[in-house]
Amino acid sequence: MCDTMVIVGSDRVLFAKNSDRDPNEAQVLTWQPRQEHRAGGRCRATWIEIDQVGETHAVLLSRPFWMWGAEIGANEHGVVIGNEAVFTKEPYATIGLTGMDLLRLGLERAATAAGAVTVITDLLEQHGQGGGCGHEHREFTYHNSFIVADGHEAFVLETAGRHWATERVTGARSISNGLTIDGFADRHADRVRTHFSRCRTRRAITEAAAGTAAGVGDLMSVLRDHGTGGWAPHYSPVTGAMGAPCVHPGGFAAASQTTASWVAQLTPASAAHWVTATAAPCTGLFKPVSVTEPLDLGPEPVDRFDDRCLWWRHEALHRRAMTDPARLVPRFAAERDAVEALWRAQRPQPEAAFAEADRLLEAWTVDVTGAAGHDVRPPWVRHYWANRNRRAGFPSVPASIAGARP
Repeated sequence: MCDTMVIVGSDRVLFAKNSDRDPNEAQVLTWQPRQEHRAGGRCRATWIEIDQVGETHAVLLSRPFWMWGAEIGANEHGVVIGNEAVFTKEPYATIGLTGMDLLRLGLERAATAAGAVTVITDLLEQHGQGGGCGHEHREFTYHNSFIVADGHEAFVLETAGRHWATERVTGARSISNGLTIDGFADRHADRVRTHFSRCRTRRAITEAAAGTAAGVGDLMSVLRDHGTGGWAPHYSPVTGAMGAPCVHPGGFAAASQTTASWVAQLTPASAAHWVTATAAPCTGLFKPVSVTEPLDLGPEPVDRFDDRCLWWRHEALHRRAMTDPARLVPRFAAERDAVEALWRAQRPQPEAAFAEADRLLEAWTVDVTGAAGHDVRPPWVRHYWANRNRRAGFPSVPASIAGARP
């Protein structure tokens, strides 16, 4: 489950998204340069091949480690896209382009938001959407909606099978895991599955917050919101903590974890992007990135713990802090917020910011590990996480942290 927001102002467009997926489904930042392709070439997406185009733009993608497509991304021309799973009454195809594939193809092949909408809808009509989209349950599939933006304008694009509808955004707009465009939603929405996604609850929060957001920092705060006014989320036995933008798992019927977060400020002349490159923005740090300046973040993460990978190093902090967030998150949150404010005021080079973030992450993890005590979450949530930690080979204390503890 996910949430995406956009604010179209007179001189800029603001964008923000949380990507919510299975908790061990590490998400990786992938830089692809502008490329020329031979005539008659083919492009291999997650499940199918399609015709390649002559040139593809440089892109930065945040993608689940096993997918070709991406949950969030931007290109060298200042186009940014976020996608959402939506549930409809149209048949679900066993194979086709995934919503994540469509997102990546839109970024690779279009230089404007309007152009990306055309790329996606043309490919949707030609190839359809389908194929497994889940990690723990690979057969899980869905249809998709998108927010597509550049420095001039933004669009909501919603789909149901090969059907689609668009809406040009004015002011603030958010989408979640349900269709929202008048008429299209009435015809195509699966109301039962939409209800259990908790999308209406989350969208009420994000739409109201986007309407009052003054800048990038406000959107970062929205992505961290647990809907409780505090550090600890509220857990339902049915859907876990899916009732607010910063999602945490633990429900018997539905369970999802925010695994990546992205905020962007777009103008006609420039684009500034900020990413966590980690799960759980409530415990993460937004860092500046550039679409055309790749960073060495170590080996790509998979679904097993590996403290060489930034995504998993952060899990050593996240998974311990959330055992008692009201007590443990405040131990580092003020410093994190101060660093982000400094970086927003005077944007550092991405490489320097990631190095400083890694130093802070290690210090915070050592501190939280030493301070951790009883897990205060409900029993079903503790059971859920015990299973996922076992599957990931998550250690009681990572070797790198054990060596750093006083």
